[in-house]
Amino acid sequence: MLYSEMTKEQLLDEKKALDERYNAFKAKNLKLDMSRGKPCKEQLDLSMGMLDCKDYVVDGVDYRNYGILDGIPSCKKLFAELMGVDAKNVVVGPSASLNLMFDYISQCYVKGAGSTPWSKLDEVKFLCPVPGYDRHFTICEHFGIKMINVPMLEDGPDMDVIEELIEDESVKGMFCVPKYSNPQGITYSDEVVERIAALNPAAEDFRIIWDNAYCVHELTDNGDKLLNIFDLLPKYNNEDMVVEVCSTSKITFPGAGVSAIIASDNNIAAIKKRLNVETISYDKMNQQRHVAFFKNADGIREHMKKHAAILKPKFDMVLDHLENELGGKGIASWFNPKGGYFISLDVMPGCAKRVGELCKEAGVTLTSVGATYPYGYDPSDSNIRIAPSFPPLNELDMAAELLCICTQIACIEKLVG
Repeated sequence: MLYSEMTKEQLLDEKKALDERYNAFKAKNLKLDMSRGKPCKEQLDLSMGMLDCKDYVVDGVDYRNYGILDGIPSCKKLFAELMGVDAKNVVVGPSASLNLMFDYISQCYVKGAGSTPWSKLDEVKFLCPVPGYDRHFTICEHFGIKMINVPMLEDGPDMDVIEELIEDESVKGMFCVPKYSNPQGITYSDEVVERIAALNPAAEDFRIIWDNAYCVHELTDNGDKLLNIFDLLPKYNNEDMVVEVCSTSKITFPGAGVSAIIASDNNIAAIKKRLNVETISYDKMNQQRHVAFFKNADGIREHMKKHAAILKPKFDMVLDHLENELGGKGIASWFNPKGGYFISLDVMPGCAKRVGELCKEAGVTLTSVGATYPYGYDPSDSNIRIAPSFPPLNELDMAAELLCICTQIACIEKLVG
């Protein structure tokens, strides 16, 4: 029954029963964590065979030594095959793509992106599809970039809003997670990818950071398909507009993965020029371990099926709790993603922070409420990011049930005043 159709007395009776369940959870002194999208031990164990690699001399080149600034050829080829690009447009980086994104924005600030360095401008703005990835927002905050919210729709960011906002020359870029977006799990439709590729921004140095973090992170055999934006950019003379990043952080080891940055010939040349000052090379031994372990892109895809077998029951468990506890009550909505690492829960406006407080009091840590919006401010106070991957199933079961109880309590409190 819809909570909005219940009388105050009915709502208070409902809350009384929920309070009893909530207090029973509090009495257990739980310490459960659904705050970050970390692989669990079972996922990490899948890649331990990678450490068996012993041969680091390939074609007479010793990968234990200096050199090969942009990555060993076989690892460049592996990422090129996986992402559907030419190996010459790939630079293999450190363990996390976050480093690559931060360094690229730094480069734009210090040297520019074919135009005036951003540090010399009065104002720099970025478009931020919301809800979105908090690390993108913290990069912007670090550089003093003004962030502008762009609503996410069911097929990607609102392109009408984007096309209007880019008429402002101070808008210099946009962060995107185009496949299984963080946190909603939305994959941009073909139409949205095409419209992004066709953008005509006022700023000639407008850059889109195409953070394809979940490119192979399917939960089912019929996962979402994402158009390769690099196939579309030449049609609109926009080859330099998009810089893509990806990594094996949630494929092998988050603390010891390999990342890659993919870009046009012009952008790659500028990145290499900066790298020649910044480093001698990234970890070539780790690159070789990844190549020896996976062999090719199909090897990565097969490996990710093992991840899916571990993750899907966890996603299903959370979604079942949401449907059984919150479905049909008109107080919450959520996406059922086919991949990625998160479930995005939208509760009744004005209730998300209260849900977070109740969960914390009972021993469940969620992603900080508001973190999915720039400056940590969710204007509707409604979005909660759920990360099911790390907890064991028995703990996740309790955490998901408690989250649903807290959601109902917070919404009843809002309704009865």
